[in-house]
Amino acid sequence: MFNKNFKLVITGLIIAYAVYQFIEGNIGNGIFLILLSLIFVFLYFRNEMILLAFLRMRKQDMIGTQKWLDKINNPAAALTQKQQGYFNYLHGIIYSQKNLTEAEKYFKKALKFGLTMDYDVAMAKLSLAGIAMQKRRKREATTLLQEAKKLDKNNMLTEQIKMMQQQMKKI
Repeated sequence: MFNKNFKLVITGLIIAYAVYQFIEGNIGNGIFLILLSLIFVFLYFRNEMILLAFLRMRKQDMIGTQKWLDKINNPAAALTQKQQGYFNYLHGIIYSQKNLTEAEKYFKKALKFGLTMDYDVAMAKLSLAGIAMQKRRKREATTLLQEAKKLDKNNMLTEQIKMMQQQMKKI
């Protein structure tokens, strides 16, 4: 919705007005304004459109997810590096059901930009392994599966990894 630099400017202005309120003796207003500025700091690190797209993704609404992602114009300028990673990660998940070549491109971009959570990195590598397996690139799929297994510390993807390893034996 707002450019990332614009969010910082708004935060600076709100904090400056909060300091003015403290000087004037309006402590309650100053505290409220400081808390209000924290919202813009939060939205600097977590883009609101990506958060809304994740909410749509949780409901398995791929069309709604795509609509929220389409509202981000020029992601290179509007998003931080990690946000660009999640932007591409969500696109990869969407395209994994439509076009595997596009999905592979988006997952690789997401890994290049970086993802915050190890689970998300493991999921992206697992998806890339599945794509490589379908394209008959067994060696690449094996290495990606091993990397995903190392990153899956909470054992949330163990069943999917085992299933893919069994399918690899058939190839």
